[in-house]
Amino acid sequence: MLCISTSGVLGRYINLPPPVTIWWRALFALFFLGIFCKWKKLSFQFQFKKHGFVFFASGLLMTTHWVTYFYALQWSNVAIGMLSLFTYPVITALLEPLILKTKFQKHHLILGFIVLIGVYFLAPDLSFENKMTQGLIMGLFSALAYSTRNIILKTQVKKFNGSILMFYQMAVMLIILFPIHFLYKEKIPADQLPFILFLGLVTTSIGHTLFLNSFRYFSVSTVSIMSGIQPIFGIIIAMLFLSEIPAWRNWIGGALITITVIFESFFNQKSKSRGS
Repeated sequence: MLCISTSGVLGRYINLPPPVTIWWRALFALFFLGIFCKWKKLSFQFQFKKHGFVFFASGLLMTTHWVTYFYALQWSNVAIGMLSLFTYPVITALLEPLILKTKFQKHHLILGFIVLIGVYFLAPDLSFENKMTQGLIMGLFSALAYSTRNIILKTQVKKFNGSILMFYQMAVMLIILFPIHFLYKEKIPADQLPFILFLGLVTTSIGHTLFLNSFRYFSVSTVSIMSGIQPIFGIIIAMLFLSEIPAWRNWIGGALITITVIFESFFNQKSKSRGS
């Protein structure tokens, strides 16, 4: 969660169009993931007819999630961008039983609702005509894409290593976003290259691989709600490096999200103990 939460500050700081940033992020991530997979001697083989559509769909959804999320960060700020994205636990709790035919967990709706209240306190009063609201809408759309991608990959995580899944998603992303080089002529400024490299290595390669591997031990809904700690990390990092200081309402929302994460962690461990 800490690794992935650095995306908020980096998305605000890197001064490039989001599709350009995301293409280079995917390229560096593909490179680092490829080296890691070779070092761990992981197999890149998969049955195209059986898994090809899932890999492409997850890559398309991941591309949509990242591009819209970075637009949300650029059009608003780290707090609004990250917190609008973190409505996705509620979306996941509603979609997972429908898509994966799993047992409906009522407590996920309750915890998701608490997270939603936290988002309400963290978000400022906005008009739907300004840039901040546009960023909020992009963040919500990003949340929908992210939730759907996680649910789709839940069916594959036991068959493939998380790094392999991310590797193929990065490959799909590079193909989908390649036309942006004909639309944008921006070159990466030398002073921002280290931040894009960090985005590709720490935020993406390390953070998202750990995130996907966590699906081996938790349901998608559990991981989604537990990851509600990310906005707290992101806001703290933004305070330190961008001097974006949240209002008192933000602290109330942050407290609600933190309590939800702690409760879900405790509930999940208790359920495992009863199962064993």
